[in-house]
Formats: sequence, structure tokens, C-alpha cells
Amino acid sequence: MRFDRVWFNARLATLTGDGLGIVESGAVAAKDGRIAFAGPADALPAGWDFAERIDCEGRWITPGLVDCHTHLVHGGDRAHEFELRLKGASYEEIARAGGGILSTVKATRAASEDDLVASALPRLDHLIAEGCTTVEIKSGYGLDLDTEVRSLRAARRLAGERPVSIVTTFLGAHALPPEANGDKDAFIDTLCREMLPALAREGLADAVDAFCEGIAFSPEQTARVFDAARAQGLAVKLHADQLSNLHGAKLAAEYGALSADHLEYTDREGAAAMAKAGTVAVLLPGAFYMLRETKVPPIAAFREAGTRMALATDCNPGTSPLTSLLLTMNMGATLFRMTVEECIAGVTREAARALGRLDEIGTLEIGKSCDLAIWTIERPAELVYRIGFNPLHARVWRGQ
Repeated sequence: MRFDRVWFNARLATLTGDGLGIVESGAVAAKDGRIAFAGPADALPAGWDFAERIDCEGRWITPGLVDCHTHLVHGGDRAHEFELRLKGASYEEIARAGGGILSTVKATRAASEDDLVASALPRLDHLIAEGCTTVEIKSGYGLDLDTEVRSLRAARRLAGERPVSIVTTFLGAHALPPEANGDKDAFIDTLCREMLPALAREGLADAVDAFCEGIAFSPEQTARVFDAARAQGLAVKLHADQLSNLHGAKLAAEYGALSADHLEYTDREGAAAMAKAGTVAVLLPGAFYMLRETKVPPIAAFREAGTRMALATDCNPGTSPLTSLLLTMNMGATLFRMTVEECIAGVTREAARALGRLDEIGTLEIGKSCDLAIWTIERPAELVYRIGFNPLHARVWRGQ
């Protein structure tokens, strides 16, 4: 067998099974952009050959990192609101005063597609520089059809600007636009009847999300969005139980959602429902940190129920201006007391599962996209332990 490229003299964290899937004295081989071999070097097929052979000099190889929850495309920033929160204003108070999401909506509506691409690229570059090979990008800062289309097109364009896989999510039910005059039901009706079908026709969204919270939309309104998404054949996910327990995790599970995200106030019933449905818990410690929250997601309940846990940056201008999955892992361990194994799985295997892409990415297995991160570390714990240090030696996307 002739491979395009072989990385040898490496230690592997394959993320196969439920652990890290460690292989000492390992090798990874690529053919046509896919993994053709991953395992002990002495198990390489007899008579194998290669076009290029790369000595990793004992470094570690993991799957390329996956950021499964970002709001990377938006106009403006909200540094001023950060100052207000430092002076004591709450997230809810800022939102109700016309700030928060709506201030970003105003800036995003004023931005062209080119502007949105240009402003998102530096954020994307930071993720890529730390070994990220797949990024999910949500819309939700337009709240009208034109701007939502423009945002999702900008997100898709990023995949042509950089060697990275982009997954797009329509988050039209993110907040109520000012022109809705407080009528949430009428806005949800417009979203379901007009916006979502139009986006589906253009093929701009891989999934549909909503913000189920007192300051956003009710479980009943969220269910309407999910019904409309299902009618278009689109997967769903949910911002759930971040500020209160509206049983969003349970609702997400009832719809077979790919993920429910945030989850600080999720109860044991919600955790069990998610585990049964295969809905991944996406934990977002950046937002928890920035909002100075004290209610920690129910990690023990997730473990007890067998709920899969992912980690993501939640990169957004208001509550998590974070572009580091390495720091996200440290926060997951430090703030949420997740284990090293849970954190690394959370930004690889489980993040891929949360996007419905585990058959394609997230582990080092034959047939999957050859997306690799090669690290100059002595042990995997270093990826979680260090703060402000990037040990990435090389990043490989689709075998290149």
C-alpha cells in the first residue's frame, strides 16, 4: 500500500472508545485526505510505502480540535458592556435596556458580507493556531432574513479563506428584534414560515438553534422552531438552562437534538433525558467565567446519567470573547472540575458528536478526515494544565 503521507515516531491519543485511546510508538498515515492507518507503528501493513515520511520525534498526535459552539460572525464588539458588568450591571439588566444581543444586531445589520468575513478571520485564525480543524458558526445577530442570510454566507465563505471545515447553524430565535414591538409569538411565526424555509432552500444552515430562556423564548416558542426545522429536515440544538431551569435540556432531548448548550441550571431529569436521547451536553466555561456565574453545570449528574459532555469557546462579542480551546479546556477543569480525559474528549470526539459529525471527524480512525493536531508535550494533561501557552507543533487538515 502506498500512502500519501506517514507521521511516525509519535504517541497517539486516538480518542477511540470512551478514553483517550493512547498508543505508544504510533503512526498515522493519510491517503486522499483521509486516515488510512492509525495505530502502533509495528502494525503498519506489510509492504507499505509513502510519498512523504514525517518524523514526529516523540510528539503527541490528537485529532484536530473541534469548536462546536461559536458565534464567530458578527459586527462590532461589546467592550463597553463588559465595563458595565464590572460596575455591577447584570446580563439581564443590560439586555432589557437594549444592550446585549441587540447592540450586536445593530452593528451586524450595518456590516456588509465582506465586512463580516474580514472581522471574523482574525478570530478564526486564533482557533486554527491552536489546532482547531472544524468550527461551528451560528448566525443570530441579524434577526431578519437579509442579515441572517448575509451572516451565514459569510460563515460559509470562511471555509474558502482558510483550511478549515465550517459547520453553520441558523440561530434566528436568539433574541427579539426591535421591530417586533415585543410580540415574540409573531416573530416566531415569521421565523418559522418565512426565514427558516428560505435559508433551507439556499442550503445555508446545517442545523437550527434557539435560545430558550426568560429573556429570550419560551419552551413553547422553542418547540415551534424545532417543529419548523424538522419539517425542513434540519437537525436542532438548543441554548438551554443557562440562567434558569425552563427544562430546556429535557425539551432538547424530546426533539432528539444534537446538543443542549450552557446547562448551568439543568436538573437530573434533564441530564437523564439527554443521555437517553444521545443529546450532547456542550459546556461553555467562557460564558460562565465572563458573567461571573456561581451555578456550575451538573457535571456529576451528567456523569451518573452517562450524558456525553463537550466543551466549546462560545466565542461571541458579549459574554465569551474567547478564541482559545486550550484555555477552554483549562476552564472546564478548573471551574467545572472536569477531568483531563473529559476535557480533551470534549474538544475532539464529543464536540464532533455534538455536531453530528462523529462519522467524519473527532477520532483517529481509518476512513475519517485526516485532521490532526501534533503537540510538543510530554503528556496529554499539558493541553489542559497550561494557561496562555500554545504547544502546537503542526496542524493537519484533510491530510495536508
